[in-house]
Amino acid sequence: MEGVTVRFAGLTALDDVSLTVAPGSIHALIGPNGAGKSTCFNVLSGVYQTAAGSVRYGGTELTTLDPHRIAALGIARTFQNIVLTRGTVADNLMLGRHTLTKAGFAATALRLPHTVREQRLHRARVREIAEFTGLGALVDTPVASLPYGHRKRVELARALCMEPRLLLLDEPVAGMNSTERRGMARTITAVREALGISILIVEHDMGMIMRLADEVTVLDFGRRIGGGTPGEVQQDPAVVRAYLGTKEDA
Repeated sequence: MEGVTVRFAGLTALDDVSLTVAPGSIHALIGPNGAGKSTCFNVLSGVYQTAAGSVRYGGTELTTLDPHRIAALGIARTFQNIVLTRGTVADNLMLGRHTLTKAGFAATALRLPHTVREQRLHRARVREIAEFTGLGALVDTPVASLPYGHRKRVELARALCMEPRLLLLDEPVAGMNSTERRGMARTITAVREALGISILIVEHDMGMIMRLADEVTVLDFGRRIGGGTPGEVQQDPAVVRAYLGTKEDA
């Protein structure tokens, strides 16, 4: 992202924001509530249009592309609020394969031999990803019966089913208990180390962010106020003021 600005009816949600996610890294985007983090994710995934600036993924400019075109490039995301459909874990994970499915609706409905083979391969891959994310034993379980922490894992697994090269994680441990948070942190680390996927993560759990992230970008009121390694960010006076305030602010 270079010099990205987003406005809504005169309100500036992002103001000249720039950041770069290095290949294979975990890059954290942090800031107080209302800082512009979710707006940033919505720009990256094509939901919001920019008033100025550029968003490039490799050599492709994203600001003119629709969300489905961006997803097809290998960019997947999760959401703050769990977004799942009815059915089993496998059914939800299969939705993540839609950008990789070659057969059309008619061929699938008619169960032509090549579509049956394709669906079989997709379902095998779904089971592999379910195992990788700790959902292997639950793959045929209705998602409605799962506890909250497992449903958050289904969101992550569905995004991985798109075979992304860049994964956008929007508050992946929000609402989890401490055990669930530690488990999710281990899974996120495994995604980067085992699959080589670049990750941009928004999260309010600062302890987790400081342990996981290679680099951190800090937003406040839509502007970038700091960035660097976790250690550098923790020592940045502007970042400390944004989170803790000062005596003058009281």
